[in-house]
Amino acid sequence: MSMRPGTRISFYVLATEEPAGRLAYACRLIEKAYKLQHRVHVVAGNDETAQALDNLLWTFRQGSFVPHVLWDGSDARTVSAPVTIATPEQDPPEADLLLNLADEVPACFVRFPRVAEVIDGQAACRQAGRQRHRYYRQQGLEPETHEVS
Repeated sequence: MSMRPGTRISFYVLATEEPAGRLAYACRLIEKAYKLQHRVHVVAGNDETAQALDNLLWTFRQGSFVPHVLWDGSDARTVSAPVTIATPEQDPPEADLLLNLADEVPACFVRFPRVAEVIDGQAACRQAGRQRHRYYRQQGLEPETHEVS
């Protein structure tokens, strides 16, 4: 699979060690992209994270509305959803932004013009993030890093 020319990788490094902080920040990124009329595909590391994000997107901010679905690729309504959430095993739909919440770089990242990685302050999350950063660099990409307090 060949990489899209100009794929942009952004790491958002949070100060908090609270896992819920990572999902809350992911919701903010998703909402911002949705308001810019971008389609977003989220790769959650597992079903539990996917379900937690699905629930949080309905409640993370008063008055916020981000239409989204848990992606399985078999239902016509999921294909047209502006935000899809899936686990790494599932083949993603077309989207403008891939938001990765898994520990590994999803093989499908090459299909997206933008990739966002959200890292929290937990040691394991930071270590996995450093490995993904290294991987992207090995692919000839220069990830941007944004410190988020």
